[in-house]
Amino acid sequence: FEDRRTAPYSIHQIALMGASEGKQVGEWFGPNTVAQVLRKLSVYDEWSSIAFHVALDNTIVINDVRRLCTEGPRPGELRRRVRHWKPLVLVIPLRLGITDINPVYVQAIKASFTFKQSLGLIGGKPNHALYFIGCVGNDVIFLDPHTTQSIGVVDGKEHEHEWKMDSSYHCSQANRLHILNMDPSVAVSFFCKTEAEFEGLCESIRAQMVTPDRQALVELREEQREHWTPLDDTAADALGATALSFYEDRQFDDSDDDFELLG
Repeated sequence: FEDRRTAPYSIHQIALMGASEGKQVGEWFGPNTVAQVLRKLSVYDEWSSIAFHVALDNTIVINDVRRLCTEGPRPGELRRRVRHWKPLVLVIPLRLGITDINPVYVQAIKASFTFKQSLGLIGGKPNHALYFIGCVGNDVIFLDPHTTQSIGVVDGKEHEHEWKMDSSYHCSQANRLHILNMDPSVAVSFFCKTEAEFEGLCESIRAQMVTPDRQALVELREEQREHWTPLDDTAADALGATALSFYEDRQFDDSDDDFELLG
């Protein structure tokens, strides 16, 4: 995320990759667009070696995630048939109302913050992007990174100016907002370092977010529905603009223009 073009998640790369999602440089990005852009940029992030999955239609297809995260045996391990799990970043774009959040989703949203795999929510208010990291009662806690500051490089953090620059990548305070004042377009995010953590996340979702007394925030399925066109996390890039348009239309996020670029 360093502020230089060569950094895989720099503002430069995010803005340029946004063109593949129909966003010109300088246009606002909503939660879904940000998720799709980061998914594409993650392919070039060899250092982190993560699997980045954006769930379609409020649905986590478990076997799609397993196929994405499971690497084949490494050299010398062919006979042992050892599977290697790539750490997973899972993002689920959601539309939780037309102009305001439907209160039926509130308990499920609050429950998502309690999972140890939670990375929080990408969201905000109209024309103002925020990063939500938790909740207290009916208030959500958010970080607001929109601060103008000097460009700089962190490098090894061996000198005072590098320490100061590193601190500029972190918010010094958190704020609160009533949960119903959030824009209804959000993206719920999770990180699963191991396959066991992913399985634990699925169990937590079943136990706390897909229950008879709550409106389901997401759906869990072993396989895709039959009517879905096969489309994994790399297929949209391979199929071109037509597939990208179809892919975008299937998201429950139609208020991207109400947000600004995170950066």
